[in-house]
This record gives sequence, C-alpha cells and structure tokens, in this order.
Amino acid sequence: MNQTTAARALRSLGLLTLVTASVTPSSWAGEIRFHDAAADPAVGIDYQHTRSAIDANYQAFIDAGVMTGADLFDVPSKWRGAPGVAVLDFDGDGDLDLYVANGPGSANSLLSNQLRETGALRFIDVATAAGVDATGQDTSGVCFGDTDNDGDPDLLALSDFGPNHFFENLGDGTFRDVSIASRLGVDDRDSTSCSFGDIDNDGLLDVVIGNTFDWTTNIAIGLEPFAANDHNQLFHNLGNNVFLDVSDASGLTATTGFTPPGFDGEATISWAIAMVDVDQDGDTDIVHADDQAGVPEASAGGVDRGLVHIFANDGTGHFTNVSAARGTNLVGCWMGLSFGDLDHNGTLDIFGTNCGAYGRTLFTADNPVYGAFGPFALGARASRWLLQQPDGSFTDPGVGSLVAVPFGWSTSMADYDNDGDTDIFYYGDLAFGPLVSHENPGAILVNDGHANFQRDAVALAGSTNHLRRQVQGMAIGDLDDNGFPDLISVSSHDVQEAIPLTAIGFPHGSPFDGAGFYQAHFVPTDTFGVWAAVDLPDNIDGSLAVEMSNGNHNRWAKVRALGTAGLTTAGRVNRDGIGAVLSFRPHRGETAKQPVLGGSSYASQDSLEIGFGLGQARFGRLDVLWPGGVRNRLYRVRHGERVVFPEIPVSIDDPTVSFPTYLLRVRTALSELQAAGQLSQAQKRRFLISAVLAFLEERAG
Repeated sequence: MNQTTAARALRSLGLLTLVTASVTPSSWAGEIRFHDAAADPAVGIDYQHTRSAIDANYQAFIDAGVMTGADLFDVPSKWRGAPGVAVLDFDGDGDLDLYVANGPGSANSLLSNQLRETGALRFIDVATAAGVDATGQDTSGVCFGDTDNDGDPDLLALSDFGPNHFFENLGDGTFRDVSIASRLGVDDRDSTSCSFGDIDNDGLLDVVIGNTFDWTTNIAIGLEPFAANDHNQLFHNLGNNVFLDVSDASGLTATTGFTPPGFDGEATISWAIAMVDVDQDGDTDIVHADDQAGVPEASAGGVDRGLVHIFANDGTGHFTNVSAARGTNLVGCWMGLSFGDLDHNGTLDIFGTNCGAYGRTLFTADNPVYGAFGPFALGARASRWLLQQPDGSFTDPGVGSLVAVPFGWSTSMADYDNDGDTDIFYYGDLAFGPLVSHENPGAILVNDGHANFQRDAVALAGSTNHLRRQVQGMAIGDLDDNGFPDLISVSSHDVQEAIPLTAIGFPHGSPFDGAGFYQAHFVPTDTFGVWAAVDLPDNIDGSLAVEMSNGNHNRWAKVRALGTAGLTTAGRVNRDGIGAVLSFRPHRGETAKQPVLGGSSYASQDSLEIGFGLGQARFGRLDVLWPGGVRNRLYRVRHGERVVFPEIPVSIDDPTVSFPTYLLRVRTALSELQAAGQLSQAQKRRFLISAVLAFLEERAG
C-alpha cells in the first residue's frame, strides 16, 4: 500500500473513532417475562392441531380396555402427530410471520403478521389463499429458504405419511406447489425435520431431510435397531427449483461410529437435522441427532445407535462422518439440535435434547411397564450441551449445578436477556405406550457466559402451562420487533384440566424438581405385563403458543445476512445468507456467535434475523463468515439497529489481495448493491469505510 492510499484510508478511520466512555456490557436489573399472546382473541390466532390418522390405532387399544407386553410395540408412535413451526417473513413486509403444521383434513396455518400494517401484533391466517394449506397432508417438519434467489422464501412441508410438499413463493403473497417438478415430493419416506444450506457454495440452497421410521408401530423404537428405519436424504439444487437426490453420492448415508462395529451404513432414527458450518471452515456441514430409544446399549448386549453425527464437508459437497473423531458419538435419545458459542471461545457448540432425568425415572428395573428399557444412570440421557474445543473436538461437561434436566424435543439458542451471552431454550414431552410424561414446563437455561447454566423459572411463570401441552415444534423470532426474542411452540395435543396428572416424585436436588408429572392411559393389573385402560376424558387438540417477551433494559442489535448471488458480479452466497456465521462483540465485551440456519431445532426453523445483546454497551463490532470463507466486518453497530449486512465478495483477511485490488472489489460490489436498490448512499459509504478499516486492522495483526 503506498503512502497516499494509506493516508486516505487513515483519514477515513476518523469517522469510526470508538466512543471510549461506553459502559462495559453487564446484566441490567430487570427480569424477562413472557406472556402467551395466542390466548388473546384479538391477536387472531385460532389454531388447533388435528390428530393424525394413526390416533385411531391407539384408540383401538383404549377401546379394548387392555394392553399386554406383546402389544407394546404395536402401539403407534406420535399418534397425535408431530407438528413443527417456522418463523419467516413470507411477504417481505418487514415483520415476521408464522407457518404452522397441522394434521390431515386441516389446513396448515400461514399466519400473516399485521405489525407493519396496523402497528399492533395481529395475525391473519392466509394459508389457503396463499396456496400452502396442504390440507390433505399430515404435516410434520417445516423449513424455508430462498431456493431460487428471487428475494422471497420458499417453503418445504414434510410428512410422515406420504410425499413431502414444496411450495415456490411467487412474490405476490401466493405460492405454487412444485412438489413433483422439484423432485422433492416424489418420494415417500417417514420425514420429520429438514434444513436448507449450500453444500458446494454455488449460491443455490440445497436441502437435507431427516427421516425416521413408519410411525404406525413402535418396532423401530425397541425391537429393530436399523432395518425399519429410513435413510436421511440430501437434495442438490440444480437451479430453477429442481433438485437431485445425492444422498449416497455425497456420503450422507455412510453412517459410522456405531458400537460394536459392523453396522456402518445403516439407517438411523434422525429426529433433527441441520446444515451448519460447525467447524467454521467456510463450507456447510451436516449434523443429525439420532435416537437410541429402547434399543439396549452395547454395554447391555445391544448396539449404540443413538449418536450425534457430524458429517464434515470437503467443500465440494462430499461428506465424511467425523463423529467419533470429534467426540460426539455419545449414546442418547437425541431429539433436537441448536448451535451457538456458549463459552465465548470462538467455536460453535451444540445443544441436544434428550430423555432427561424425570420421565427416565419411570424406566426402572422394578417398573412393570418400562423395566425392559432401563434403568439409566442420572445424566446418561440428559438434555445437554457439548462444547467445541479449538481443535474441533467436543467435550461433554454434564449439566453442572442443574443436576437434573427434563426431556425435550425442540430447542433454540438466543440471548433472550440481551446480556451478551447465548442462552438455551427447549420444550417437549414424551408420549409412548401406556404412560405419557409431562415433565418439561418450558426450559430456559440462563448462561453465565462460561457455559454454566441456571434455570430461569420466573420467565414463563405467567405464561401458558406447558405441562398440559405435548409440545413438538418450537422456534424463535422477534415478532413485535422490540429487540427481544419471542417463543413460538406447537403441541400435538393438550391435556384437559379434568385429567389428573400424577407427580413422578423422584427428586434429584435440581431446580426442575417438582415439575415432573405423567398421565397414565393404562395401569398395571394383577397379571404381570398386562395393563388396563384408564377411563379418562379424551385429550384435546393441540395448540399454538406465542410467548412474547416484555424485554428488560439491556441493549440490542439485530442482523439479517444478505447473500449477493445475482445482485453483484462476484456474489456467490445464497440470497438468505443461510450458512453464514455471525459474530458480534459489544464494546469492551466478549464475542457472541450465531449461525444462520435453514432449519434445526426439531421439525422447525427460527427466524433468519439474529439478535445480539449489548448489555449496557452502546455499540459493537459485527463480523460475518460467509459460505465459501469470505469474511466481512462492520464497525460501530449501534443499540437498536436493524442491520441488513450484504455479502461483499472479497475477504478482509485474504493475504493474496493487495489493498488497491481489495478496494476496487469492495467499491464495485457496493455500487452494484446500490444500483440494485439494496443500499442507500449513506449505507454504501458506511460499509466502504468499515471494509477499509477492517483490511487495515487485519494487516496490523
């Protein structure tokens, strides 16, 4: 860099001088409280989840009045269904809408948020008018992404009982069903979760689908480890919303890591699946959470099949299973997945929901119902976090002072109190056989910044009673745009107040003690292994909870990544920025990190807009690692900002690029974005100044 160029760059730095009087981030007094807006008729949510057709199979046992040990595995799994939820802006009006799965004969819901139109949180269900009702489908998982890079999200709705449905967004508030033409709806497997991501960095979103087994029976849960399962599927986007099944060619079906050896390549029960750049090398990896369920572990003469599988991408869309090498081949009933940097060490950590400690206590050796499946040591099947180390390996620290945690399905990570640390949410209970657990009241785990967690029992105390909801899908997003994430959850069915819940009554010295209950559909008779049906009122249809955060006095900023494929000459990233990893460091604070995910949790997808807490800082620094490895930076992101961060297709840390070349590429990209209407003149100038400063800062070491 010559002296004149350097002088010009340094003069620009004066515009970015940091305010040294800013306060160090810290937690501000003020508790977060949630309330369920769906309970208010004025909000316009009138959702009930219709039961699956296989509920009739289960009711046949109740009508017969008896169940035997031989019947146990003929009971259907998830007989009331397994609906998911997605938080998205389908109509591009700037507020977040909801897409909620429903059962056969009932329309899925597309709840259009009227915040921008009316100034208040109100919803109108436009699913049928928009063409995404999928009324004949028993919908399970849902996910979305702009698969054709035309500026609006397309929708994928999965089913466990028939082909999946894919809807192309036409940009006018309506969708076109392209399930057959896209080749995403020509197969018939038992699907539960999906995730979009770009496996080969060609700028087009591909999709991975997590599959399980035929839910009409429970054979795969406890009798047959592999043969009854369906392999997961990976579809490569060829353009024009046409996809090619590359499941085998990509290496996704080459499962490994099982104990004892000899089961490589077998299909597993994958309740959750995610495309995420878990090792931050610039390409999209695949992680799926698998269920051990009732199959005995290897130590008991069975096989360890319930693992957290990581498939590392070589950058071309070919994957290698590295679970054993990374240390995630841990046996469990893994259900849901979420990702974020929990301990501020710069790596992405994993949270996985699991059997928990309360319903698990029903699985004891002397229990006449579940004795065959236990007992399990406390913590062995805990919902818990796995911490990634700098070398890419993961450690399992246990649940620490929480001692014991409940079961869960869906999970998300976010800084819900905006203190600068990433927290964990997870919901869900287990319905299997004669007993149904009700042990998860809605778990919010508060991070101290070092991956030590406490339960926040206050935040949900005034909201919906989740112990009477069989929650399946959950996702997060800031629905009222107040800077604090809201929680959206959908249940397969709810329990009437008239139906008694029995306390599990196995205290562990945990803050979750006392929250564990179960509902008995059958009770033991005098004959061992035979249970009689309980005469109870029928459970009611499932519900949608929309739990709104009141916020506190901590500061925040929100970010939406914008890939510029098709917008700039050199742009390579999909329009949604899915696959990017966002890092935010409040002034004098520690860096938080969140990936932009095209589906995760369980059967659900969070908003693509990500919030970061500032504590009491007034601004911070934002970094983006884009798919493909390009890094961009924006300085002085202020409290209350809603930043749309466009991909600038030249990296601040590329050692092969000279400053003049770098500056030319930055200016070209920003000018093209301005011409495309994506940036104002002021925004263009701001990103240019930050790009120059970032280049100099990286070269300065």
